[in-house]
Amino acid sequence: MDVLSTIQGIPVIPGDVLLGFFAASVILALAPGPDNIFVLTQSALTGRLSGIATVLGLCTGLVAHTAAVALGVAGLVQGSETGFTLLKFAGACYLLYLAWHAFRASAVRLAAGGGARHPGAGRLYGRGIIMNITNPKVSLFFIAFLPQFADPERGSVMLQLLILGGVFIVSTCLVFGSIALLAGTLGPWIGRSARAQRVMHSMAGVVFVVLALSLVASER
Repeated sequence: MDVLSTIQGIPVIPGDVLLGFFAASVILALAPGPDNIFVLTQSALTGRLSGIATVLGLCTGLVAHTAAVALGVAGLVQGSETGFTLLKFAGACYLLYLAWHAFRASAVRLAAGGGARHPGAGRLYGRGIIMNITNPKVSLFFIAFLPQFADPERGSVMLQLLILGGVFIVSTCLVFGSIALLAGTLGPWIGRSARAQRVMHSMAGVVFVVLALSLVASER
């Protein structure tokens, strides 16, 4: 192996590979999906801080998926029908729980004339983590995506996967964070519009329900 391929035992991934991986990660994060729509609705409804807290929660969940893939745990889940089924149903139940709260929040907030309390940043951060960790499709995506950019000739594949996972997390934080900041500008207008609040809460609830059904229907 070329001695330049590692630095003190840490694999060095070529710049062009990292750049290509980063570009692909940004495109994937920009593609419309439940996560970035969730960030958009939370930020628009409750402000930039709530949106950023949600983003940090989702990205923290990605840390767990990266570690799982690198250590081979995700492969065990993929190979276990029982493990996959338990994980996806746990995720679906939690998403339906959030959907119920979203639909209920719409009615309570309007009935109270805008006096309802929104979840705190800490709670939204926790929701983001649970929402991401309990989605087995993220682990399966990582299993299929990350290894394509790793090369055993560069050194430890596990370390390469950890590095690539870190790059993916950074790209996701940048994209989702931008969405949260932009959506947060809608907050004052939404705060003055009962109809807008009803629509945004309903959108969030629908997103949770659709994602829950998608998880239940997913196969290994």
